Amino acid sequence: MSRLEIIKKKLPEATALLLTSEINQRWLTGFDYTDGFALVTPAQSYLITDFRYVEAAQNEANEGFTVVVPEQGMLAFIAEALKKSGCTRVMIEEVTLPVSSFERYKTELRGVELIGGASSLCDGQRRFKDSDEIERIKAAQAITDAAFDHILGYITPERTEVDVALELEFFMRKQGAESVAFQTIAVSGSASSMPHGVPRPVKLERGFLTMDFGAKYRGYCSDMTRTVVLGRADEEEKRLYNTVLEAQTAALAAFEAGERGRLKLDTIARDIIDNAGYRGCFGHSLGHGVGMYIHEAPGMSQKVPSGAMLQVGDVVTFEPGIYISGKYGCRIEDMATVTETGTYNFTRSPKNLIEI
Repeated sequence: MSRLEIIKKKLPEATALLLTSEINQRWLTGFDYTDGFALVTPAQSYLITDFRYVEAAQNEANEGFTVVVPEQGMLAFIAEALKKSGCTRVMIEEVTLPVSSFERYKTELRGVELIGGASSLCDGQRRFKDSDEIERIKAAQAITDAAFDHILGYITPERTEVDVALELEFFMRKQGAESVAFQTIAVSGSASSMPHGVPRPVKLERGFLTMDFGAKYRGYCSDMTRTVVLGRADEEEKRLYNTVLEAQTAALAAFEAGERGRLKLDTIARDIIDNAGYRGCFGHSLGHGVGMYIHEAPGMSQKVPSGAMLQVGDVVTFEPGIYISGKYGCRIEDMATVTETGTYNFTRSPKNLIEI
């Protein structure tokens, strides 16, 4: 069953779906565009755009969508289509739709009730990746793995954090990424204590260099973190690194062995870090969902219900870390999914302690 067919079955009676966010439009229609709407009614589905996109949309849109360039204006066309379909309500994206647009739609789409629910409907369906989505994520991660291999030969004491971040991004684009999945993190020495530190125009400091980066390939993201050591690691750095590695591999091993409890997986990693004397130094969750957004459902943290489980099609990260304020930090991250027959780890880059 196609995504469009699934969405149609979930729409309440006499209710249309109106998508305005680029991510959900691309997910449902198969076409990446920045100006227009996706309208789904019980009888007909439309990809509404303008002259700039029409030819590409006709070539790329998923089956079931009629590409329309309305002469009378997009909202006027939507109003007429809703009237013909007999829809009395329109489900809108309650999370991303600006208030100004909502007020304009209320004025121009008279006679129908605007209700929320489109965001939660699409988010709930996007959580579970189909085989095509899994293949795109595999390709994104393959680019990311290649970038890590490349950067190991690029790093020298004369490079800056900005140099490393930009080299990762440039390499991934050259390997076929349409963009980076998020702002690349490359922080060294004392700055590595900040989980989301911003690369600085300063030469790499001795000690930990944490690199968190990913590619976006045909709409889908990858996410990986590797921490290396510039120079020789001292005994405490080795102990900290190996504690993070033990926590990460233990959570992954439990996942691969059949553990699907999101709270339980977070607890496995957290207990190892806490019991090693680093209680309070692992302040974020074990992981998060990845797809068209770099952060999406489901999350794995101490805040999720005890019965919340990972399911087939979930793609999640395993990324414990230890951060000692003002001193240094370390994170190791892989990305994995639940399959019909078990699990699959997308990430191939080595996790042994690397000294440069």
